[in-house]
Parts: sequence; C-alpha cells; structure tokens
Amino acid sequence: MADTVLYEVSDGLATITLNRPEAMNALNIATKVALREAVESAAADDAVRAVLLTAAGERAFCVGQDLKEHIGLLAEGSGEVMSTVKEHYNPVVRALTEAAKPVVAAVNGVAAGAGFGFALAADYRVVADTASFNTSFAGVALTADSGVSWTLPRVIGPGRAADLLLFPRNIKAQEAYELGIANRVVPAESLRAEAEKVARALADGPTVAYAALKEAVAYGLSHSLAETLDKEDELQTRAGASEDHRIAVQAFVNKEKPKYLGR
Repeated sequence: MADTVLYEVSDGLATITLNRPEAMNALNIATKVALREAVESAAADDAVRAVLLTAAGERAFCVGQDLKEHIGLLAEGSGEVMSTVKEHYNPVVRALTEAAKPVVAAVNGVAAGAGFGFALAADYRVVADTASFNTSFAGVALTADSGVSWTLPRVIGPGRAADLLLFPRNIKAQEAYELGIANRVVPAESLRAEAEKVARALADGPTVAYAALKEAVAYGLSHSLAETLDKEDELQTRAGASEDHRIAVQAFVNKEKPKYLGR
C-alpha cells in the first residue's frame, strides 16, 4: 500500500489511517487504491475483529476527491475521471458496510464528499468537537456517491438528507450529534484515545453477534416485518451456535466477565 494510507493490525483491531494531512487527506488515485486495499484486507481477515478508520492531522478527516488531480484528468480527457466511483468508492463502501465485524470512524476534522460517505459507512462515529461534515456534491455540480444516497437518508431521514444534499453546508459536531450523524462527540485532544477505546471494546466483543446485528439492521431497512422476523431467526440461530454465546452464558452463570474468542 502507498504511504498515503497506513494499515496496522494489533490484537484483533485493524487501524486504517488516511495519511495526506498536507492535502487535508484528499483522495488522489494512489490514496483511493491504497484505501480500497486496506479496507478489503481488514474485511477479509478473520484475525481482525474490529476496524478503526481515522486520519492524520487535525484539520481534516477527508475532504473527498482531490480536485487538483481531478482538474488535470478532466483537462486530459482521461477515462479515469468518473470511473473512480466504480473502481474505488464503491468497493470501499461495500467492504466497510458488509464487513462481518464492527467499523468505527474517528472523525478528527472536516469530512466532506466521499470523506463524509466513508464516515457514514462505518457502524459507529466518534467525532472531535472541532470536526464538521459537508455533502459537497451539489457544490461541484455532481450527484451523491460513496454510498451517501443510501446511508444518509437511513441515518437522518430522507427529508433532512435532501436538505443537506441540495443545499450543502458545514454541519458542526454538535449538530451532527443532534442529527444522529455522530454517535459521540469528544474533545479533539482526546479523540484518538476515545475512538481506540470504543474500537478496542468492540474488538474484544462477540464478533459473530456483532456481524449478525449489522446484517439484521441492513436487512430490516429494506424488507417487510415478516421477512425480517425470518432473518432474525436465521441470524439468531447462527449467533446461538457460536463459541462466544456459550462463553457468555457460562460467564453470566458464574458471575464473571466473559472473555470472547470472536467465533
């Protein structure tokens, strides 16, 4: 992977760090390729039980597409200009949302465009009190990508999503919390520690159950109650057959804290 994205696995936690702070972690082609490789690696690795997606620097989580590179590609008439959605953004979002493990985003600064999309693709967002969000797409005469047309209405409702998409503006951390975009807002100086604490707790938890919860929520949003009840039955059977369920029940009986194995 390019050094524009850092990847580290420690004790079941994969940490993926966007590492272009001098460019506000904008997404040039090298960064998008490296990010796709990192999230797909984390999603496919059974030793990884949780993922922490974060960024270097204090100003930005990710401001989306690197417009300087984009302008150059437009001038060249390059076929790569719009293929990036299919080749890079879509695989990243699918890997994050479909990973059979929880994903935490630590949003340290501006999250705009695809940066906003990647944060929304996480299961849980810990946000610095100095951070902000912006859909940005309409501001450069583009439609939503990076899953935003799917994730944003599900997080805040279709009416509010339409407002933020049609009239892009900066959404500060407190408003993001009130809208449901941020799960926690913490002081900027303690963001990394707080996000790692959340991600570590999830990495130490019942991974099979977490995967089932992700699948159940995603399924229930687009299926009938009857279909969702059947899906819950299927997923509960899977979770009930896990080693972690047996460990949890035995620990409850013994009045002990369970030590999960992630299987």
